[in-house]
Amino acid sequence: MKYDTLGNTGVEVSEVGFGAWVVGTDWWGDRTREDAVEMVHHAVDEDVTFFDTGDVYGHGDSEEIIGEALAEVRDEVTVSTKVGYDFYNNPQAGHGELPKKMTPEWIRTALDRSLDRLDMDHVELLMLHNANVGEVDEDVLETLDELREEGKVEAIGWALGPSIGWLADGDAAVANEFDALQTVFNLFEQTPGRHFIDTIRERNADTSVLARVPHSSGLLNEQVTPDTELGEGDHRSHRPTEWYETGWEKVESIRFLERNGERTMGQAAIQWLLAHDEVASVTPTFRTNADIDEWAAAPDTPPLSDEEFERVQDLYADNFGIDRDDGMDALRSSVGGEDLDGTGMKSAGD
Repeated sequence: MKYDTLGNTGVEVSEVGFGAWVVGTDWWGDRTREDAVEMVHHAVDEDVTFFDTGDVYGHGDSEEIIGEALAEVRDEVTVSTKVGYDFYNNPQAGHGELPKKMTPEWIRTALDRSLDRLDMDHVELLMLHNANVGEVDEDVLETLDELREEGKVEAIGWALGPSIGWLADGDAAVANEFDALQTVFNLFEQTPGRHFIDTIRERNADTSVLARVPHSSGLLNEQVTPDTELGEGDHRSHRPTEWYETGWEKVESIRFLERNGERTMGQAAIQWLLAHDEVASVTPTFRTNADIDEWAAAPDTPPLSDEEFERVQDLYADNFGIDRDDGMDALRSSVGGEDLDGTGMKSAGD
């Protein structure tokens, strides 16, 4: 494992982190609480030190599991949580999005409740969960600064989503000097992640990128193949069939990244992300201990050569030679594509 820091905060994260949305919910398979705690312990044993949860994951269950599992190693790990959804007063309808609250009062209340569940007096990173650009005003920014001054958080971040796009929101995070920006970013879905990296470089900003969905919903780790039947409750099933059909063809075009068995496709996908200096950590969806063993070892596999990286970019620019619809238009952007209009960019997955 290798390690990086968030912005200029000094907060250290393992280059492969633990996305704790997988515990506390059944969206990525059923497991007992004991199994979930053991899974977190196994990640620690594999030198994973960055654990990224959120209050809405399992309506607090994920935070409770993370807090319990990390209690004995609290001083050795970095914990992130997210706030912004009001699940306390609204029922969850399947995988649907809950009403959000981004007021200063709610952020404080939600964080205090999160700290109670985590049984911690602070978190290293607090992220606004799927905030829209218009929701993060001067009062919200002032509140985040106050929480840092009070020692309840060390760094602040903006987690983008849930649909794919979010250009305006990510640009606002960089412009407002957030320490971390979390976004869907992977070899197949490079927009808007590459745009944010360009913006960070142009502004000489200290914002670090946290890449989620690094395996493109199971394609790049080959956990979703033509023979896979996704259950109705599996979170990956929200992707249209056309997405996977075109994705399987794309995977075949990048077999060269496995480099004669020196790294798996799943490890290569992580190394592609880590080739960007601005990416501080990658948070894959660990479903089993075998996933942890493989992906936590990714930083120790051969990094992509310049030739391999450029070959990937050439393929991406040509949509990997595929000229048919991938069925993703309805998921392109959280603001109906308006944030991408006039930029000359294609949405993620194009």
